[in-house]
Amino acid sequence: MTLPLNRRSFLGLSVAAAAAAALAACTPATRTPAQETRIMPGDPVVAEYESKRPTFGTTVSQQLTPTPFTTMLAGKPVTTWGFNGALVAPIIRAKVGDLLEATVSNGLTETTSIHWHGLALRNNDDGVPGLTQVAIGAGKDYSYKFALSHPGTYWYHSHVEMQRERALYGALIVEDPQESLKYDKDWVIVLDDWFDGVTGTPEEVLAAVSEGMPSMGGMDHGSGSGGMVMGHMLMGATSDFLGGDAGDIAYPLHLFNGREPGNPETINATPGERIRLRIINAAGDTAYRIGVPNQQLTLTHTDGFSVQHTDVDAVVLGMGERIDAILTVKDGYTPVLALAEGKAQMTYGLVTTGTGTVPGKDTLPTELRGKVVDGGQLTADPSVTFPAKTADRTHELRLTGGMADYDWGINDQRFDMTKPYENAFDLKVGERVEVKFINDTEMWHPMHIHGHTFQIGIDGARKDTVIVRPKETVTVYFDADNPGQWLMHCHNAFHAERGMMGVFSYIK
Repeated sequence: MTLPLNRRSFLGLSVAAAAAAALAACTPATRTPAQETRIMPGDPVVAEYESKRPTFGTTVSQQLTPTPFTTMLAGKPVTTWGFNGALVAPIIRAKVGDLLEATVSNGLTETTSIHWHGLALRNNDDGVPGLTQVAIGAGKDYSYKFALSHPGTYWYHSHVEMQRERALYGALIVEDPQESLKYDKDWVIVLDDWFDGVTGTPEEVLAAVSEGMPSMGGMDHGSGSGGMVMGHMLMGATSDFLGGDAGDIAYPLHLFNGREPGNPETINATPGERIRLRIINAAGDTAYRIGVPNQQLTLTHTDGFSVQHTDVDAVVLGMGERIDAILTVKDGYTPVLALAEGKAQMTYGLVTTGTGTVPGKDTLPTELRGKVVDGGQLTADPSVTFPAKTADRTHELRLTGGMADYDWGINDQRFDMTKPYENAFDLKVGERVEVKFINDTEMWHPMHIHGHTFQIGIDGARKDTVIVRPKETVTVYFDADNPGQWLMHCHNAFHAERGMMGVFSYIK
């Protein structure tokens, strides 16, 4: 690796550095010669493209106040950060064509921001300090306002350093009044792995793993055994489904809508009702295998876009991914399990029809087998596939680095936010872009592109985040129809923080 990476340079920057970067983006007089050819977030063409998004005049407003607060988890007080003083942030619901106006009042003692994950929106509202905006200072207010041009299950989260490893995230649901999918109830499920205030802070855990992972001398616990906890590290956790190592970080808890195992969220239903599960993986280092014992789910959408309906016994979500599924309610209690893939841990929620006995955590199955897929293995519904077109530009993104030195990067370069365009991947408005994610590492990576959705292969799912397994190449295509400067990164919070990210840069 050739670029130094200061831990605090990832997404956060100091206020001064962020301000300088934003001024460079918005003020022509301060642009360097290299920036003259780039379409920066403040360029008039960004506003022009935003004005083309269909809107119907309704504004949905949401106040979001990130603050420290104390709550109870597993019977113990935990101090952390969250929106509006809660582990469960407000679910923002709107309809396609609405305008979203979200005002952030920063109650933290450090800067913050919000990234609107999965949305094609104006570049200067994407929420990446040092690239698309000035970070929101402590005690300051900031308003995001943009059009919601596509329905789907999305989410929002801080894009400053390790803040997402606290509770600074929430669900954003954009409904389609014309949708043909039939269901009786809608259950938003946000999954997270959790250590903050229990075993350490995000900064402490990052510092520990950044020292590198010790060799285990070929130790193999077997797939799904859970591995061995060594301080903040998890060694030997494996998943055949993910192609090997399941994760690096030891988490004492996994949360289902802010609740730990043994204290499940429970919703009421009647037998025969169809519940739309909107499942969001907000975790930092954990994939979840979601399913219902002895009952299949029907998958309908991934990352907000419809797929050809597929019945499965379980579905695996990497960090940042979303899945919509239909569950038909049976009489009694129905557990919806979220197993931490390869880590031998779980969390869950319950559906009850008012009969039967509440199942205890220890009575629930610890495996979900049968037909198991991830969103990247699904096929797009023909209504959302891209029209056939030859790629105008191809970028190869080799995922590099390893756990020994914890030196993750792209094309052997660790990203440096103080020099975001040094190894940028250039493109122009109107191009069909082919991206080859080539995983040269021994670890799986959920790769996410801001501001766009891509299609996997010729007729694969439309997504914004995709699992790339060790030694695997995943080829995706997207249309360059949203000018600006867009971050791309692994959605493992620790891999990104240590350098596995880059910029798709629109040039004139």
